[in-house]
Amino acid sequence: METLRPRLKFGSKAEDVKLRKRRSLLYSKEEGKLLNHGLLRVAVFIVFFRLINCVLVQTSFVPDEYWQSLEVSHRMNLNSKTYGYLTWEWKAGIRGFAYPLFFAVLYKILHLLNYDTVYLLIWLPRIVQALLAAFADVKFFLLIRSLETEDVTRWTLFCHLCSWFSWFCCTRTLTNTTETTLTCLALFYFPLPGSKLSSSKMYLSLVALAVVVRPTALIVWFPLLMYHFWHEADKLRLITHSYVPIGMLAVLISALIDCLFYEKWTLVQFNFIKFNILHGVAGFYGSHPWHWYFTQGFPVVIGPHLPFFLHGCSLAFRKYRILLVTVLWTVAVYSLLPHKEFRFIYPVLPFCMIFCGISLTRLKAWRRAAAALLLVSNLALALYTSLIHQRGTLDVMSHLQTLCEVNGDAVSSQSDVLFLMPCHSTPFYSHVHCPLKMRFLECPPDLGEDGYFEEAAQFYNNPLLWLRTSFPYKSSLPTHLVLFDVLEKEISTFLQGNNFTRTAEIFHTHVPEGRLGGNIFIYERH
Repeated sequence: METLRPRLKFGSKAEDVKLRKRRSLLYSKEEGKLLNHGLLRVAVFIVFFRLINCVLVQTSFVPDEYWQSLEVSHRMNLNSKTYGYLTWEWKAGIRGFAYPLFFAVLYKILHLLNYDTVYLLIWLPRIVQALLAAFADVKFFLLIRSLETEDVTRWTLFCHLCSWFSWFCCTRTLTNTTETTLTCLALFYFPLPGSKLSSSKMYLSLVALAVVVRPTALIVWFPLLMYHFWHEADKLRLITHSYVPIGMLAVLISALIDCLFYEKWTLVQFNFIKFNILHGVAGFYGSHPWHWYFTQGFPVVIGPHLPFFLHGCSLAFRKYRILLVTVLWTVAVYSLLPHKEFRFIYPVLPFCMIFCGISLTRLKAWRRAAAALLLVSNLALALYTSLIHQRGTLDVMSHLQTLCEVNGDAVSSQSDVLFLMPCHSTPFYSHVHCPLKMRFLECPPDLGEDGYFEEAAQFYNNPLLWLRTSFPYKSSLPTHLVLFDVLEKEISTFLQGNNFTRTAEIFHTHVPEGRLGGNIFIYERH
């Protein structure tokens, strides 16, 4: 025994006896089935959740939701080129056709199947956007599950799904929405510390696609790309086999699509940077102080999650340093640009939800109360902004669409609608889908062209003078006027003198501001 003792070394920490682990095939199969069953339930719930999300978003957000996507797609469809409309950005070549082409293909399929009703033209793109968002949500869930405990994964998903701003934006046909969806998908394949799901070619392809959809996606991904490059062992191979070929292929495909529709060689990414950053054209649509994102933009976007985000940053700063740096970098870079909007920083919101999930997990005793507070506060914001606030500009198009149904084939000669509102306040032909004669006040920026004037500015300087000058004869008057209630008193003499009668009053918002009123009026000439 004495000779065996030193050889076995019982109790020694240096060389513990290692027993061979026997893997049970039965248990591994059962465990896999349970995991797959659990994932399927989560996936089905997320898809169902996003479809409900889609149906309950019945308000407008910003003009780009329609004018940089659905309106362009509607005009790209051969059946509607005769009465489509493109804004100045498409004439200047600063927007790419790749994103609208996606919806144009859907429109064309509906047309070929003879199902191109206005209802489907409005809702099908949004349903597709909702399904893409759901797919990205599932991938986000899988990523967190691979990095964190089950508890953190569950609470991170909870935070992500109950975010009021995600609810408000993720089913809209905005390039920012698709940029965020692609960012979520790319993050799944990004080589984060501890991730076993990484794939350089997959995440870089998705990033390249995001940049094609919206060139500013490169702002979000710049620190992440640098992080990957810095930690990559074979840097030369990463550049020559991934960065360069994927980037060049994306630019080439984008250029070919734009060449086809612009009918000339156009590099929209370069034009986008030249007009918006170098020439400062974006500032034409409003500017904010440098600190706006820090004091208003980011707190509004993250909403009630803000204290949990700050708490989570203190807990997981070291582990997810690169994600926090990306959030700060994105907010800081956008702060340098004069024109600022909430939606511009939407792509970093999923990053923030990771920190919020970690915070909720650590709260322990206060977790349920905190979760209830988050749910109720976000639900109130989400439902108000998606069902009530700024819904009038969509509802008014439903009223106008009835003119198509009444007049049928003779609609173009019988009805003439003039929008006396800030330019691009409403959608256009994508929401009526008939050759109804419509016109709105245009407001292109000054691009240095001779004879430049802004029609909207001239109108609001003296509405009565503009109306009398534009319509000197009663025969030239439109049959319908659409305006916000704040303008009614100022042009009342014109309305009464030309036999215009109010036929509809549509609620728009509880918070009227400037030229945007609380209600929208439709006047018809008799």
